[in-house]
Amino acid sequence: MRAFQVLEHGPPSSLRCSDVADLIPGDGQIRVGIRAAGINFPDTLVIAGKYQVLPKRPFSPGKDFAGVVLDVGEGVTRYARGDRVLCHVEYGGFAEQALAAEQQAFGLPDGMSFVAAAAMGLVYQTAYLALVDRAQLKPGEHVLVGGAAGGIGLAAVQLAKAMGATTVAAVRSADEAALVKENGADHVVDLSLPSQREQLRAQVLAATENRGVDVVIDPLGGDFLGAALRTMAWCGRLVVVGFAAGDIPTVKVNYLLVKNISIAGLQWSDYRDRAPDRIAAVQHEIFRLWRLGAVKPYIMKEFSFAELPRALELIEKGEIRGKAVVVMDG
Repeated sequence: MRAFQVLEHGPPSSLRCSDVADLIPGDGQIRVGIRAAGINFPDTLVIAGKYQVLPKRPFSPGKDFAGVVLDVGEGVTRYARGDRVLCHVEYGGFAEQALAAEQQAFGLPDGMSFVAAAAMGLVYQTAYLALVDRAQLKPGEHVLVGGAAGGIGLAAVQLAKAMGATTVAAVRSADEAALVKENGADHVVDLSLPSQREQLRAQVLAATENRGVDVVIDPLGGDFLGAALRTMAWCGRLVVVGFAAGDIPTVKVNYLLVKNISIAGLQWSDYRDRAPDRIAAVQHEIFRLWRLGAVKPYIMKEFSFAELPRALELIEKGEIRGKAVVVMDG
C-alpha cells in the first residue's frame, strides 16, 4: 500500500510517499481501507515535530479517516469486513490503509458519504466537547467563536446554533462573513479592524445589547483571547482549544475575579484515550444532528492523495475555510 510518511520532521513538503507492507490488525483492532481522510491543523504540528505526541519515525500522520473495514483482529465484535466506519486515531490516516482500535471506530449513518464523514471527525468532536463538556452551554446563551470560518470554528457555530444558542462569529474578511452566515451565525464581528482589544468588545456588546457573551470558543490564541475576555458576561466561560494564530497568550487573572469568569482547556485526544464511552456518545449525537439536517460539514476542497502535502500547506497558512479532505484514488 501507499503511505505518506514522516522520515524527518519538517514542513508538509518533507512528507514522502512510500510503498509499504499491508497492515495486520492485532487483538482488538480493525484494518480499514481508507476512502477519505480529514486534514487538521494539528497534523502540521505533528509533521513539524511541534506536537505533544510524536510517534517513532517513520510514521504516517493523520488523525481521522473514513473507509471500509478490510479485516478484524481477535476479539473484535462490533465490526466485520465490509462495514463503513469513521475512525479517530493518534496517527496513521494519511495512507491507503490504517489500523484502529475497535473503540476508535464508529459506523457511518446510511446516506453519509466517506468525504462528509472524514470532514466530521476531529473538528466536530472538539467543538462539541468544548461547548458541552467544558463550557456547559445552555440554550439561550450567547457564544462567541474565534476563527469561525475554520474547521473547529464552523463546527462550533453549527453545533451551538443546533443547541439553541445565539452565535457570534469572529472572522477576518467579507468572504468569511458570508460563509459563517450561511452556516448559522446570528451575528458577525470583524477581527481585522485596528485595535482588536477595543473593537471586538464594541462589536460584541452591540450584537448582544450590551450584555456580552456567556461562552467563548478560542481556537486562535494570540491577541484574540485577551480581547475576547473583555466581551464576556458575568460568569462567562472561555474554552481554549488551540493556538492557530501562533502565539500562546497569557492572562491577567484579576479580570477573571472581577467578573467571575472561568477559563478551561480542551485536549481532545485525552478524551479519546481516557473516556472512549464519552467520545462514542458524542459521535452518536453528532450523527443524530446530521440526520436532522442541523449540522452539515462545509468542504472547501477535495484533494487527491498525491496532493496531500499541498493541502497541509494551505491549512498551515490558514487558507482553508471549513474543511479540506483527501480522497483516495479510485
